Amino acid sequence: MNEQTIGGRTFASLADSGQPLRRAAEYSGEPGCIAEARALAVRFLQQLEAEWFADLGGRTGDDLLLVVSELVTNAERHSHGPYLLELEGTARQVIVTVYDSSTALPRRFPRDPARLGGHGIEIVHALSDRLTAERVPVGKRVQAVFDLERRKATAGTTA
Repeated sequence: MNEQTIGGRTFASLADSGQPLRRAAEYSGEPGCIAEARALAVRFLQQLEAEWFADLGGRTGDDLLLVVSELVTNAERHSHGPYLLELEGTARQVIVTVYDSSTALPRRFPRDPARLGGHGIEIVHALSDRLTAERVPVGKRVQAVFDLERRKATAGTTA
């Protein structure tokens, strides 16, 4: 059982239910959608920390928000319709998934600091622990996975 003591009182974690925390929202691509997606991600991460006692210390929280921004920006820029952001997390991992209507899979270009644009997937690949993209019946699914346990262990060995 995960427990946390706050102000002398002990609380059981909602993580004990065994079900990951999940949030999802569909966006039309209208102005402001990327900011709305980031706001959803901020609330999700706050809830994950509070209910699952997830350790998002260091840069992990910022990395997750940047990945959400990059993936929804790519979906908005390259699809021909709405896109869906799904967030799923536990104390062990967070998965950021974006579905959009384009069947064109994202491409990673060779590093070129002089290139304007086209760095989104390069950034997502660098920040996440695993990145996958696949075609699905409605278009494509791009998924970035963050291994919180590995990050915590790595931070502990480099401190």
